[in-house]
Amino acid sequence: MSLWESYKMRLRRRRKILRSLRKSRQLKTIQDHTDQIRNGDVLLVSTMRNESIRIPYFLRYYRNLGVNHFLIIDNGSDDDTRDQFLGQGDVSLWYTEGGYKSASFGIDWVNYLHRRYSHDHWVLTVDPDEFFIYPFCDTRPIRALTDWLDNSGVRSFGAMLLDMYPKGTVDQQAYRAGQDPMEIACWFDSGNYIMERNAEYGNLWVQGGPRARKFFADEPQKAPALNKIPLVKWDRSYTYISSTHMILPRGLNLVYDAWGGEKASGLLLHAKFLNILSEKTAEEMERKQHYAGSSEYRAYSQALQDNPDLWCKWSEKYINWRQLEILGLMSKGNWA
Repeated sequence: MSLWESYKMRLRRRRKILRSLRKSRQLKTIQDHTDQIRNGDVLLVSTMRNESIRIPYFLRYYRNLGVNHFLIIDNGSDDDTRDQFLGQGDVSLWYTEGGYKSASFGIDWVNYLHRRYSHDHWVLTVDPDEFFIYPFCDTRPIRALTDWLDNSGVRSFGAMLLDMYPKGTVDQQAYRAGQDPMEIACWFDSGNYIMERNAEYGNLWVQGGPRARKFFADEPQKAPALNKIPLVKWDRSYTYISSTHMILPRGLNLVYDAWGGEKASGLLLHAKFLNILSEKTAEEMERKQHYAGSSEYRAYSQALQDNPDLWCKWSEKYINWRQLEILGLMSKGNWA
C-alpha cells in the first residue's frame, strides 16, 4: 500500500470514529452495569429491534460459551425486547429511536460502545440470530480461544456466516422462545460459495449459500456478503467500516491465509430462516432501514409469497464443528 493510500485509510478511520461519537448522542442509557466489567472479561455487543422471542436462547447460548458481559442496543423496539434484559446484572442496555440507516446501519452505535467499553477486551459483535462457533467450542470456553489468540499475537478472528434452514417450508414449524433454533433450522449448504479478495481492504468477500441460489438466483452478485470478523481484541483506535465485514486498521481484515485458508477460523450459524421471518420481513419492508433500500428484504418478501423450501438434495444436516472443518468451511489451524 502506498503512503497516499495509507493516509486515506487513516483519515477514513478518524472520520468513522468521529461519526460514532456524534451518533452516540442518540443512545439513551436504560441499564448500566458496565462497572461490573473486569480485566480479561469477554464482551458481546449487539444491536436489535423487536427480537423478544430470540433473546432467552441468545443469552443462554453466549453465557454458556463464556461471554461475561453484554452491551445491547435496542433500536426502537415496540415489543418487550427491553424487558427481557432488565434486572440482568451482566447486561447493559441502551435505547435509541435514531435511524438505523443513518447510523451506518447501526455500526456507528456499535463503534461508540466499543470505543468506550471494549478497549483491551476480546469482544464479539453479532446479531441476535447469529451463533458463534469455533474449533473445540464443544469442550473449551471462548476464553480458551482468546488466550490462544493472545499467545499467538493475533487480534482478529474470522467467521463465515453459514445460513441454516429447515427441511420443508420456512413456516412449517413454529419457533418458541427459549428454543435452540438449530432444532428447526439444522440444514446448510456445504458448497455453492464464491470468494474474492477485496483489494482495498484486504478481506475476503464471500457470497453464496441458500440465499444466493434461492433469493438472488438471477443476480447472485447481489447476494448478501457472508464474510465477517466478529471477534476482535479491541483497541479504541479500531473501527468497523461495514457491519462486521470490514474493519480498520486494514491488517485486521487478514483473517485467512491467501494460499489456503489454514489460519484458525470459525463460523456464525445464521438462524434467520424460521417462521418468524415473514413478520420481520413485513416490518423491515415498511421501515426501509436496511442496506441498498432493503433489497435483501424485498427478495425475501417476493420469495416468501410462494412459501419456499430451501432444502435441496445437496443440503447437509448440521452435526458439530468437526463436520464443518472436514467440509472446509472453518479451520482449527495450528490450534491443538
